Amino acid sequence: MTTYYTKDHEWVRVEGDTGTVGITAYAAGQLGDVVYVELPETGAKIAKGADFAVVESVKAASDVYAPISGSILEANTALSDAPEKVNEAAESDAWFVRIQIADKGELDGLMDETAYTAYCEGL
Repeated sequence: MTTYYTKDHEWVRVEGDTGTVGITAYAAGQLGDVVYVELPETGAKIAKGADFAVVESVKAASDVYAPISGSILEANTALSDAPEKVNEAAESDAWFVRIQIADKGELDGLMDETAYTAYCEGL
């Protein structure tokens, strides 16, 4: 299992051909208190770099961008009832979707944890 990160503060944890996607703790911290999460339907196709979800906080609404292309296998519907989980467990229990990865080659442009940490320190 390997986790990759984007410059837009999304992560994808890859296990085989499945990716679990969410936003980073850094992103959740920048948003403030999350009050609503809109997720795509199971079966929807998402494209790398395209928005696929919306997170609303007390500060603003933000699009969430796909770190990799694929088909939605499952959406974390628990976030509908408890959006605050994004602030509490952004990189674990508050994942957004699980996807069937379309092209693992798309992972090449993403950062590993060390590179992402360094990126955030420079912001």
